[in-house]
Amino acid sequence: MNKKTIRDVEWAGKRALVRVDFNVPQDDEGKITDDTRIQAALPTIRYLLEHEANGIVLMSHLGRPKGKVDPKFSMRPIVERLFELLPEATEVKKTEAITGEAAVAAASSLQPGQVLVLENTRFDAREEKNDAVMAAELAKLGDVYVNDAFGTAHRANASTEGVAHQLKPAVAGFLLEKELAFLGSAIERPQRPFVTIMGGAKISDKIGVIEALLGKCDAILIGGGMANTFFVAQGRDVAASLVEKDAIETAKILLAKAEEQGVKMLLPSDVVVADAFSADASTQVVSADAVPAGWRILDIGPTTVQTYSDEVKAAKTVVWNGPMGVFEMEPFAKGTFAVAQAMADATAQGATTIIGGGDSASAIEQAGLADKVSHVSTGGGASLEMLEGITLPGVAALDDR
Repeated sequence: MNKKTIRDVEWAGKRALVRVDFNVPQDDEGKITDDTRIQAALPTIRYLLEHEANGIVLMSHLGRPKGKVDPKFSMRPIVERLFELLPEATEVKKTEAITGEAAVAAASSLQPGQVLVLENTRFDAREEKNDAVMAAELAKLGDVYVNDAFGTAHRANASTEGVAHQLKPAVAGFLLEKELAFLGSAIERPQRPFVTIMGGAKISDKIGVIEALLGKCDAILIGGGMANTFFVAQGRDVAASLVEKDAIETAKILLAKAEEQGVKMLLPSDVVVADAFSADASTQVVSADAVPAGWRILDIGPTTVQTYSDEVKAAKTVVWNGPMGVFEMEPFAKGTFAVAQAMADATAQGATTIIGGGDSASAIEQAGLADKVSHVSTGGGASLEMLEGITLPGVAALDDR
């Protein structure tokens, strides 16, 4: 973590322009169903309030409004939740503007103890094009740029990368700092044994990560739909299971590389199969070599759970990205929740355990174990790119120490 942070700025008299990641899930009525990302930004906002920043301007995207104003993706529910979470003396304001005279006027009027939330940055089509004019307009809204949005740090957008070149100093917030510290140390200085757990549906999403980690970790445990493609690569029959046909050759190459490099790559020995993709389907546990015709693999089996749990508990560093099965359906959630428990047990024994965002973060939350692991990343795509060794544009643009 060689970037300047908010600790390196004398805040009195300076207005903070902060990129946060408030892209939170909402129900059909617009009610926030998980405010983890809002909670994650609070330490930075509180620090700025306590150090008498001359107002705080917050900007974030929400959903995919495709460059047009869409009331369904308004920041209003976020403002209401922030109002509940911040200290009572804090005044939280909202503006319909993102840039331009109205935004400048709203930002310029701020006093210490006041927070202004801009409208959804993706209501402006220039945001995702990393438009230099939009970045310059955003730069007029503050004296110091703060990036605390790890979840979008892998995207070069006007509010994440462009503005950091236009407004200096440009520094990291506490959440970004924490993410970089945990993920960075796991990659560069892992305590061993270093175990990676990879799940989810597709190998293609994680080829680069698996290749990068083959040279760094001691064991890779494979689960989820991607395991099926590895099975087919080994010549096994997975019946009606999800298989990524375009990735079968890649799976063969990865298995060969793991063997060459002496990395233990474990596949499930037993699996939970169902006769339909449904929570009401008939299920059974079978050997990974004996999937009945017409059935599909939807979770890892109990023997695999035990093997994987033992590997995790013996490790000193564990990174987990992707569920072990279709955990959204109760009959196929046991594998994922068992791995979550093993992560918590490993943490209690002194291991560094990192959940790489996305579905794994949802799973550890559902299991009630999010506070029992070392770190839950707020950025699925960003954490994958970082594990792969890709430079994140939103981080690279910040000031070096």
